[in-house]
Amino acid sequence: MNGKKNQRMISVLHVDKEPNFLAVSKIFLEKAGFRVDTAHSAEKGIELLKGGNYDVVLLEYNMQGMDGLEFFQTLRAYENKILFIMFTGRGREEVAIDALNEGAIHYLQKRGDIKSMYGTLVQVIKDEVEKKRATDKLAAVEKE
Repeated sequence: MNGKKNQRMISVLHVDKEPNFLAVSKIFLEKAGFRVDTAHSAEKGIELLKGGNYDVVLLEYNMQGMDGLEFFQTLRAYENKILFIMFTGRGREEVAIDALNEGAIHYLQKRGDIKSMYGTLVQVIKDEVEKKRATDKLAAVEKE
Protein backbone atom coordinates (compact mmCIF):
# COMPACT_ATOMS: atom_id res chain seq x y z
CA MET A 1 0.00 0.00 0.00
CA ASN A 2 1.04 3.55 -0.65
CA GLY A 3 1.95 5.54 2.48
CA LYS A 4 0.55 8.68 0.90
CA LYS A 5 -3.01 7.42 0.46
CA ASN A 6 -4.36 9.70 3.18
CA GLN A 7 -2.64 12.82 1.89
CA ARG A 8 -4.88 15.53 0.55
CA MET A 9 -4.30 16.61 -3.05
CA ILE A 10 -2.29 19.84 -3.36
CA SER A 11 -4.50 22.72 -4.40
CA VAL A 12 -3.04 25.59 -6.44
CA LEU A 13 -4.42 28.96 -7.49
CA HIS A 14 -2.51 30.54 -10.37
CA VAL A 15 -3.08 34.25 -10.98
CA ASP A 16 -1.68 35.67 -14.22
CA LYS A 17 -2.89 38.15 -16.83
CA GLU A 18 -2.01 35.84 -19.74
CA PRO A 19 -4.83 33.33 -20.47
CA ASN A 20 -2.63 31.14 -22.70
CA PHE A 21 0.05 30.89 -20.03
CA LEU A 22 -2.60 29.99 -17.43
CA ALA A 23 -3.90 27.23 -19.71
CA VAL A 24 -0.41 25.74 -20.18
CA SER A 25 0.31 25.98 -16.45
CA LYS A 26 -2.95 24.24 -15.63
CA ILE A 27 -2.07 21.34 -17.93
CA PHE A 28 1.44 20.87 -16.49
CA LEU A 29 0.35 21.22 -12.87
CA GLU A 30 -2.64 18.91 -13.23
CA LYS A 31 -0.39 16.30 -14.87
CA ALA A 32 1.74 16.54 -11.71
CA GLY A 33 -1.34 15.62 -9.66
CA PHE A 34 -2.37 19.06 -8.40
CA ARG A 35 -5.85 20.57 -8.37
CA VAL A 36 -5.56 23.91 -10.19
CA ASP A 37 -7.78 26.97 -10.46
CA THR A 38 -6.78 29.98 -12.52
CA ALA A 39 -7.58 33.68 -12.44
CA HIS A 40 -6.69 36.26 -15.09
CA SER A 41 -6.80 39.22 -12.67
CA ALA A 42 -6.00 40.03 -9.06
CA GLU A 43 -9.68 40.74 -8.41
CA LYS A 44 -10.72 37.31 -9.69
CA GLY A 45 -7.90 35.71 -7.69
CA ILE A 46 -9.10 37.35 -4.48
CA GLU A 47 -12.65 36.22 -5.22
CA LEU A 48 -11.49 32.61 -5.70
CA LEU A 49 -9.38 32.71 -2.54
CA LYS A 50 -12.36 33.82 -0.47
CA GLY A 51 -14.34 30.82 -1.66
CA GLY A 52 -11.63 28.19 -1.94
CA ASN A 53 -9.10 26.28 0.05
CA TYR A 54 -5.64 26.52 -1.51
CA ASP A 55 -2.23 25.31 -0.43
CA VAL A 56 -0.29 27.52 -2.83
CA VAL A 57 -0.87 30.70 -4.83
CA LEU A 58 1.28 31.38 -7.89
CA LEU A 59 1.38 35.08 -8.68
CA GLU A 60 2.47 37.06 -11.72
CA TYR A 61 4.06 40.36 -10.72
CA ASN A 62 2.93 42.50 -13.66
CA MET A 63 -0.89 42.58 -13.62
CA GLN A 64 -3.38 45.34 -14.34
CA GLY A 65 -5.00 47.16 -11.45
CA MET A 66 -2.95 45.51 -8.73
CA ASP A 67 0.54 44.08 -9.12
CA GLY A 68 1.58 40.77 -7.60
CA LEU A 69 3.13 42.37 -4.52
CA GLU A 70 0.03 44.45 -3.80
CA PHE A 71 -2.10 41.31 -4.24
CA PHE A 72 0.18 39.44 -1.87
CA GLN A 73 0.07 42.25 0.73
CA THR A 74 -3.73 42.46 0.53
CA LEU A 75 -4.09 38.75 1.24
CA ARG A 76 -1.44 38.70 3.95
CA ALA A 77 -3.45 41.31 5.82
CA TYR A 78 -6.08 38.69 6.67
CA GLU A 79 -4.74 35.26 5.63
CA ASN A 80 -1.38 33.88 6.67
CA LYS A 81 -1.76 30.16 5.96
CA ILE A 82 -1.37 30.06 2.19
CA LEU A 83 2.04 29.66 0.60
CA PHE A 84 2.87 32.23 -2.09
CA ILE A 85 5.24 31.86 -5.02
CA MET A 86 6.02 34.79 -7.30
CA PHE A 87 6.03 33.15 -10.76
CA THR A 88 6.75 35.90 -13.20
CA GLY A 89 8.41 36.97 -16.40
CA ARG A 90 9.51 40.13 -14.65
CA GLY A 91 13.24 39.74 -14.06
CA ARG A 92 14.13 42.68 -11.83
CA GLU A 93 16.12 41.77 -8.75
CA GLU A 94 14.19 44.31 -6.64
CA VAL A 95 10.92 42.48 -7.37
CA ALA A 96 12.42 39.19 -6.18
CA ILE A 97 13.80 40.78 -3.03
CA ASP A 98 10.50 42.55 -2.29
CA ALA A 99 8.51 39.35 -2.83
CA LEU A 100 10.75 37.32 -0.54
CA ASN A 101 10.79 40.09 2.08
CA GLU A 102 6.98 40.10 2.05
CA GLY A 103 6.96 36.38 2.81
CA ALA A 104 6.80 34.68 -0.57
CA ILE A 105 8.39 31.24 -0.28
CA HIS A 106 9.97 31.39 -3.74
CA TYR A 107 10.55 33.59 -6.75
CA LEU A 108 10.64 31.77 -10.08
CA GLN A 109 10.95 33.29 -13.53
CA LYS A 110 8.85 32.23 -16.51
CA ARG A 111 11.58 31.57 -19.02
CA GLY A 112 13.90 28.93 -20.36
CA ASP A 113 13.00 25.38 -21.25
CA ILE A 114 9.31 24.86 -20.46
CA LYS A 115 9.71 21.29 -19.14
CA SER A 116 12.57 22.32 -16.90
CA MET A 117 10.70 25.42 -15.69
CA TYR A 118 7.60 23.40 -14.75
CA GLY A 119 9.70 20.58 -13.34
CA THR A 120 11.31 23.07 -10.96
CA LEU A 121 7.96 24.65 -10.12
CA VAL A 122 6.32 21.29 -9.38
CA GLN A 123 9.20 20.24 -7.13
CA VAL A 124 9.16 23.55 -5.24
CA ILE A 125 5.41 23.27 -4.68
CA LYS A 126 5.62 19.65 -3.48
CA ASP A 127 8.55 20.36 -1.15
CA GLU A 128 7.05 23.51 0.36
CA VAL A 129 3.57 22.05 0.86
CA GLU A 130 5.05 18.92 2.43
CA LYS A 131 7.10 21.07 4.83
CA LYS A 132 4.09 23.22 5.74
CA ARG A 133 1.84 20.23 6.31
CA ALA A 134 4.45 18.59 8.54
CA THR A 135 4.87 21.82 10.52
CA ASP A 136 1.10 22.23 10.86
CA LYS A 137 0.74 18.62 12.00
CA LEU A 138 3.48 19.04 14.58
CA ALA A 139 1.89 22.24 15.87
CA ALA A 140 -1.46 20.46 16.20
CA VAL A 141 0.13 17.56 18.09
CA GLU A 142 1.93 19.94 20.42
CA LYS A 143 -1.36 21.73 21.18
CA GLU A 144 -2.93 18.48 22.43
